[in-house]
Amino acid sequence: MIYIKATKEALLKPLQLVSNVVERRHTLPILSNILIRKRGATVEFIATDIEMQITARVEIGHGTEEGATTVSAKKLLDILRALNSDGEVTISQAANKLVITQGKSRFNLQTLAAEEFPVVVPAAEYAAQTKIAQSKLKACLHLVHFSMAQQDIRYYLNGMLLVLHQGQLRTVATDGHRLAYSSQEVENDAQLDVIIPRKVVSELQKVLEDVDQPLSISVNPNQVKFSFDQVEIISKLIEGKFPDYDRVIPKNHQKTLKIDREKLNQALIRVAILTTDKFKGVRLAFSANQVKISSTNAEQEEAVEELDIDYGFEPLEIGFNVQYLLDVLSYLGDQTITLQLQDNNASALLMSETHPNFRYVVMPMRI
Repeated sequence: MIYIKATKEALLKPLQLVSNVVERRHTLPILSNILIRKRGATVEFIATDIEMQITARVEIGHGTEEGATTVSAKKLLDILRALNSDGEVTISQAANKLVITQGKSRFNLQTLAAEEFPVVVPAAEYAAQTKIAQSKLKACLHLVHFSMAQQDIRYYLNGMLLVLHQGQLRTVATDGHRLAYSSQEVENDAQLDVIIPRKVVSELQKVLEDVDQPLSISVNPNQVKFSFDQVEIISKLIEGKFPDYDRVIPKNHQKTLKIDREKLNQALIRVAILTTDKFKGVRLAFSANQVKISSTNAEQEEAVEELDIDYGFEPLEIGFNVQYLLDVLSYLGDQTITLQLQDNNASALLMSETHPNFRYVVMPMRI
């Protein structure tokens, strides 16, 4: 049975889109495969890690027959990438082999039965459904994703809070030491309040485009579905209560100053060279119209940088994990950033002129 006749590029785009979900090391061998499902002209490429599933649909099916099989995602991708850019590619199935041909090239790949593939079934009904522009969600994800925790025992931190409330889309991420918040105005009165797993956030960043075309979000108590164009992502939600981000964001810090983002970023990169691998601590000493940034390590080596700034408050010394500062500075495109401080025990608040609804809170550390 012939599944597909198409160009190399037409095949690679959907395959690359879904292949990131494929687990290369898994106790279930079939999870290293992708499901190819043909229904007439429509072909679906499906990958899952059981927790999350991504589907890409393309109109490249040959003939009216229906069929399905699974094959190694890595091998199929490697073969397609190695084929010539010109010339039609044919994918067919003969017995338990998937056959890929182009010109005089021919490859036979072992398959596993489609019935064994653990497809994630969409919920019969979703309690809440809404549509927003892809560009709005993409912008919000970009500004907060780096603050998600990684493998924290507080499992609800290993993801991103997605809130839709009174016409405002909000995304929040925190690892307990820093918090990033971003919001966008949307023409929508739907209500959502869910925690999206880290892997879903990562995949959305890869597949969403900076366009105003709508993205559909469907939610029930334990599942979320994102649908746009010919792509569908289904995932389990993270259960738990997310920290009260509104209480974490400082409201009344007295010391407000503006700093050249690139100069600060470069100074921090240089000072970070002599921090200890474990703590990554840097000290910022603010005094009249200057900040001195310094670090030391166990070998008693020292790095010092000085920047001229507009600072007219009493002197203040405060320590931070330098990586937390470098992360946020690398994702902002501003020429200058706004920093609000209180004292050496209070968290710092960093804001952006380019993204007025962005807030970044970072806790101080003792050095």
